[in-house]
Amino acid sequence: MHFQLSDDQQMLKSLVERFVQDHYADGQRNTYLATPYGFSPETWALLGELGIIATAFDESDGGFETDIKTLTVIFEALGRGITAEPLIEYAYEAGALFAATASPELKTAWINQLVSGEKRLALAHTEQRARDNPLWVEVAATPKDDGFSLTGSKSLVPSGVGVDGYIISTKSIDGSEDDLSLFLVPAETPGLQVAPYRLVDGRVAVKLDFDAIQIPASHKLNGGIQALTAVQQKADIARCAETLGLMETMFEATLEYLKTRKQFGRPLGSFQALQHRMVEQYVAIDQLRSLILRLTLLKSDETEELGEMIAGVRAFAAEAGTALGHEAIQLHGGMGVSEEVIVATGHKRLMMLARYPYSAESAMDIYAGVSA
Repeated sequence: MHFQLSDDQQMLKSLVERFVQDHYADGQRNTYLATPYGFSPETWALLGELGIIATAFDESDGGFETDIKTLTVIFEALGRGITAEPLIEYAYEAGALFAATASPELKTAWINQLVSGEKRLALAHTEQRARDNPLWVEVAATPKDDGFSLTGSKSLVPSGVGVDGYIISTKSIDGSEDDLSLFLVPAETPGLQVAPYRLVDGRVAVKLDFDAIQIPASHKLNGGIQALTAVQQKADIARCAETLGLMETMFEATLEYLKTRKQFGRPLGSFQALQHRMVEQYVAIDQLRSLILRLTLLKSDETEELGEMIAGVRAFAAEAGTALGHEAIQLHGGMGVSEEVIVATGHKRLMMLARYPYSAESAMDIYAGVSA
């Protein structure tokens, strides 16, 4: 098995690491999170200029289509920097879903600006009563005039502030209980109510409410649950890689703290009980890295096996990441919950990655084959 990075992958890794070093080394993270968007539009635009956003799109759409291994390289590096830009939400979920399902006419009007980052879409799928069920959709779409009328609510749309449009899932217009329909809804659509709120990791989500908003027939996308599942699987790989990068950074910060912080005249790291706890976290990081490497050996067309493997890795990453966050904070003591310490911000991000878009328990059910 060959796990070495290719020259292109190494160059991409170095590019992302340089981005992190230039824009996150001096504590700018909290400044970015404090903006109304939960990130810096300037750094988002820079990701577009660097071609990082384009990695979510096929070459036929003007992107730089990436394989699983390259995807993990990008997001492990971004995770190590605990970056704030919603690359997964805008590009790998909503953007990729739009590219896979939009009509040629609709794609022509949007795709170039999505690939460059000039326009942003957010996925509005999660509903309050869904409870991790991807097919639970209460939003209804009914034919009206020359289009459709949409009514309902979406409780959690991550990074939904300031976007140009939303991809909203509805009950299948064909009446199928095993599928759903997707619509592109421009942000300026009359009657679309957007209520922003902060998530645990400091990013901004929105709640959407709409009652009989009118959407033209041309904005219905040509896909359903299969298209949504395909892009979310790729997004889940990115989340696992980001979790790995976060865990590495938090482990290194905690190790450095244990080497320098003294108690009873000795460095904390000299106490065997604490050494054992750090070894457990080191092993967990290595386990997650090995599981992600296992994903890179699967072919993207092995949909069923790949989906089960991704769910299994997601379940492990969620539990291992949360556990490492708890340990890092506890080993830092009271200062571990302070915003000035990187482990506090990192742990909040790990908590979000562990719970969205579904829990570790649901991921394990998918891996075990007892859940759709």
